[in-house]
This record gives sequence, structure tokens and C-alpha cells, in this order.
Amino acid sequence: MAKAVIITGGNIGDVKDTLRRAQQEINRQLGIILRCSHSYESKAWGFTSSENFYNQAIILDTDYSPEELLDKVLEIERMLGRDREEEARIKEQTGERFAPRKIDIDILFYDDVVMDTPTLTIPHPLIQDRDFVLRPLNEIMPDKIHPVLRKTIHTLFEEMEAKGL
Repeated sequence: MAKAVIITGGNIGDVKDTLRRAQQEINRQLGIILRCSHSYESKAWGFTSSENFYNQAIILDTDYSPEELLDKVLEIERMLGRDREEEARIKEQTGERFAPRKIDIDILFYDDVVMDTPTLTIPHPLIQDRDFVLRPLNEIMPDKIHPVLRKTIHTLFEEMEAKGL
């Protein structure tokens, strides 16, 4: 069994309910949830939105490979109403890199695996730049060492705060 760390988030609709349902589906379909952070509210990152995001970090035991886990995550996103085609239309209209979404689930870590394929990069390449990722991670696993950056989550969080990000 592997330990995977994922983050859920969204900013459209009843986000708290969607995150609760995502947590249930993750536990039902992906493996056993070991730990969850609180839900954190933050402004949109990388694009303009009037709606704030809510995010939650989750640690789970899974029997799936990283690629299988990604397939299952995408399935759960679809089931919970994520519409990537609509997001693509919005991004094209606005010219922004990201768009509002009902649910987003990202794989942050998979044990200490380091991989970069056309469909999946682990660890997630933007962990160290995102308060909405580091804050919940710092709550549930401050001593986790990032396998590429070789720093703890707590250190990355402190460095990000010192930069005022």
C-alpha cells in the first residue's frame, strides 16, 4: 500500500458540500483516508474570480498506482460535476490560465515517488508556491520532506509566508 496526498478544492456552488462528497468518494473509491486537514478559504490563484476557493488536504492509503489514482481522481471530479470543456471555453474567453470550478482534485505526493510524464507530475510542481496547498499540508504533515526540494512542508510554508505570498 502507498501513501498518497491529495488536495481537493473548488469555488462554484455549494463547495463545502462538494468537498464533503469528494471526501466520501475518495474514501470509497481510492483507499482509506488516514488524515484530513480543515477546509481553508482562499482567493483564486492564477486567475481572477469573485468567488473564493475552499481547499482540503487528504492523506490516504491506496493500492492504486499513481496513474490509476489519477484516472480515479478524474472520474470522481466528473461524477461531482467538473466540466473541463466549460472551463476551457472560459479560459479561452478570458485568456487566463485557470477558471472557476466546482471541484478540483490534485495528487500532491505519492510516497516519495518523483515522476514526470505527459499526464502526471509527482510531486505536484507548484506545491511550494501555493498558500492554499501549504497551509492545509502544514496542518496535517509539517514534517513531510518534499522529495525534490528536500525541505519539510513546514519550512516551505514558512518560506512562502516570509515572501508574503
